[in-house]
Amino acid sequence: MMIRIIEFTVSQIKNRDFRFDKKVSTSYVVGIALSKIACLIRGLAYANKIIFIGKGTKVLARKQLNLKSKNVELGKYCTLDNLSKEGITIGDNFKLGDFSKVIASGTIRDIGKGILIGNNVAIGEYSYIGGAGGVVIGNDCIIGQYFSLHPENHKYSNKEYLIREQGVSRKGIRIGNNCWIGAKVTICDGVCIGDNCVIAAGSVLTKSFGENSLIGGVPAKHIKQTYE
Repeated sequence: MMIRIIEFTVSQIKNRDFRFDKKVSTSYVVGIALSKIACLIRGLAYANKIIFIGKGTKVLARKQLNLKSKNVELGKYCTLDNLSKEGITIGDNFKLGDFSKVIASGTIRDIGKGILIGNNVAIGEYSYIGGAGGVVIGNDCIIGQYFSLHPENHKYSNKEYLIREQGVSRKGIRIGNNCWIGAKVTICDGVCIGDNCVIAAGSVLTKSFGENSLIGGVPAKHIKQTYE
């Protein structure tokens, strides 16, 4: 009975049918439920929203966080720093893995543009998303561990000055809908990824790719179409 109640509750939150594997024990399910309740209590500061905040997680510049969602889950020991011109906007059913950082601005001397994340997006543990030049992640994207986005580059062309003194350029990064991004993928400033793309684990993207692309390598190259 306890498992059925929890399954019903999760189904209501996620707006889809949810069932545990038959081999999952009741004690294991109860342990997960108690952990989620603790995370929900930490998120009670957000009125009329269901937000689960893991142990040790920090949410900074909260007024610039726009939660369109009724279900946001921030894992343990994460940092969500919303300070930026446009803040951070998160859609329905978002999950951020443990020990990840989403930092909208690289410096308080010149705050970043911000970050927009669509519906049904999950990002794996130990990931880093910067928002200085602006980041858009589309709907229904699944992203592996150690993912990193860097929408900003250091200038270095003037030999009369140290690189750290030459400032930065910012173009932004855009990821389309329904993308599967493997673990340890790095995406650099100025890159746009079309809808329905698959990016192989460990890839480094320095240029843009159109929709329906299978991408891989360092630097990443187009391998084939995901849909023939």
